[in-house]
Amino acid sequence: MKALGIVLAGGNNSRMGSLSDKRAIAAMPIAGSYRAIDFTLSNMTNSHIQTVAVLSQYNARSLNEHLNSSKWWNFGRKQGGLFLFTPTVTADNSWWYRGTADAMWQNIDFLKRRHEPYVVIANGDCVYKVDFNDVLDFHIQKGSNITVVCAKVPDGDDVNRYGVVKMDNDAQITDFEEKPMMAHSNIVSTGIYVIRRRTLIELLEQCNREGRYNFVTDILIRYMGMKKIYGYMLDSYWSNVASVESYYRTNMDFLKQEVRDHFFHDEPHIYSKAMDLAPAKYNAGSDVRNSLVASGCIINSKVEDSVLFKKVFVGNGCVIKNSIILNGAYIGDNVYVENCIVESNETLLSNTSYVGKDGIKIISEKNNRYGV
Repeated sequence: MKALGIVLAGGNNSRMGSLSDKRAIAAMPIAGSYRAIDFTLSNMTNSHIQTVAVLSQYNARSLNEHLNSSKWWNFGRKQGGLFLFTPTVTADNSWWYRGTADAMWQNIDFLKRRHEPYVVIANGDCVYKVDFNDVLDFHIQKGSNITVVCAKVPDGDDVNRYGVVKMDNDAQITDFEEKPMMAHSNIVSTGIYVIRRRTLIELLEQCNREGRYNFVTDILIRYMGMKKIYGYMLDSYWSNVASVESYYRTNMDFLKQEVRDHFFHDEPHIYSKAMDLAPAKYNAGSDVRNSLVASGCIINSKVEDSVLFKKVFVGNGCVIKNSIILNGAYIGDNVYVENCIVESNETLLSNTSYVGKDGIKIISEKNNRYGV
């Protein structure tokens, strides 16, 4: 493909609560065996993008560990590859990334050294499938300066936390409101953009000269009347996992047959870093219904309408309902869990109960595992 990829994975979001205390949002576990960023990286490699830069900043360690090799996504070994960029202190610059445009400007030498004519910019916190070749073809056909991939807001999601767009009959964006108080459309930006590399470099340099740092407000919205900006509608599943509610809903969506088929069975596939773990084990007394159970799990009791990630242990006499249990959690005997997200490597002591009554409850108590 005639494009390189840039994945914006450096931000933090208070809507994620304590879930983002120990990891970047792009590193959030999804559907038992994946991370949020896997979907963006898989879309890029499936679109034959061979060079991808990931711009990380906040809580980047677990994300960088996950991205320790490009082989999991089969990016180019000699002519391309997977590049990780974090803020770097130099003689000329000692700033952290001050915004999405600033993050790209601080790594502008990477853009200048490349030869690809186009750039695909994408957030690392969305779950979706798209062929970027189709988006690029649309971009070229329309003679667009910037193309924004758009989608309808998923049912139950808050439209006001997105960039809301309006388009004319030719798909040209006529209005773009970033997180409006009152949204007048249910079509939003997915945070995916296609732009010419030279145009992007010029816009980033102009923003830096003027002390502007945000790609959406300082480029998209500011240049709305000067640049031709078009919207490409994504007509398949899309979800942004930047809040506790949307993260919970996205994982629960994978309990639906059509969503599982779309991501797990329909080509092209979604790739992730592999872990060699034993298959899940279901002991006598286990009763698992409509749930995803990842490899390495040991189940001894009832699990219903839930997603269990890798290496989860569920003791005897437990009931797990409508919950997400993250990697390495240990659940003692006779524990009741409903409408909860259990943090990774957490220990739930025996004979305890956890219920999210007024929404989704995040369990992160850091109990002593040897006390179960």
